[in-house]
Amino acid sequence: MQMFFEILIAFFLIVSGIFGFVGSFGMIKLKDPMSRLHAPTKATTLGVGGVLLASILHSFAIEGHLSLHELLITLFLFLTAPVTALFIAKWHIHRHESPETLPPTGEDDSWATHAVEQEEDVPDHTAT
Repeated sequence: MQMFFEILIAFFLIVSGIFGFVGSFGMIKLKDPMSRLHAPTKATTLGVGGVLLASILHSFAIEGHLSLHELLITLFLFLTAPVTALFIAKWHIHRHESPETLPPTGEDDSWATHAVEQEEDVPDHTAT
């Protein structure tokens, strides 16, 4: 039975290594930031998740105790990956688009990144 768990652990490590490599390669080779969204949020997250699954399985099956530290790491990872994607997308929209080039927002007045008044529209309250 221990041989089965060792094979399963090795499988998780190999698959996570492949996902980690693909995610890292994507961060380097993809040209624009909107394409790069998938590298840190999808592939690398699955790579780290595979290592954490292998670690949980190893501590339970081989060492004989259940380690929950990996579950906390997994929770943190799955909570922060979407935030990373949001920051990259907002940066790209704010940096490379103007309110005129963005698609219509429907009922809203403007996109969230462009909701702030432009500098020339803001009155200068410091001048006396």
